[in-house]
Amino acid sequence: MIKMPDVKKLASQLGIKSGRIKKAELIRLIQEAEDNPQCFGTERIQDCPEVSCLWREDCSAEFAKA
Repeated sequence: MIKMPDVKKLASQLGIKSGRIKKAELIRLIQEAEDNPQCFGTERIQDCPEVSCLWREDCSAEFAKA
């Protein structure tokens, strides 16, 4: 699992101000900045072909909470 400070660091490197944004929303902003689908924590995990995705483990856990 990726810790929030690491997510914020990556966001900062992409020019995204993280402030008080929740982890899931921040990851989706990172996905958008990288021109990837904004799918973190969505039902897409059930059929997700991105097996090497940086967010995969966190995404699966996020979807399970919903």
